[in-house]
Amino acid sequence: MVCEHLVTLEAALVEGGYAVTYRGQTWTRNCREWVYFDCVLALADIRRSIALDACVQDHVHRGTHEGSEQGFVCRQDWDAVMGAHPESGVPRVFRG
Repeated sequence: MVCEHLVTLEAALVEGGYAVTYRGQTWTRNCREWVYFDCVLALADIRRSIALDACVQDHVHRGTHEGSEQGFVCRQDWDAVMGAHPESGVPRVFRG
């Protein structure tokens, strides 16, 4: 499970029926647990509906070779909740 700063968001996605597509350590050892969901995360909408601490920052990566993603990273614990990049063609959008 992700850190206390992201657990509410992760629970809302699970309760909403969104599937986890990956869970584990990504990128480098600096990252702890990152969980990916089968949807696009609407960052501004989520911030309006779910209280996220100041240590949780928006993360948008539009990769050309290594993949694309959009979500939230906790800069205190280095956990993250990610979804697909909006330009990926994934039709489902989670708004919080």
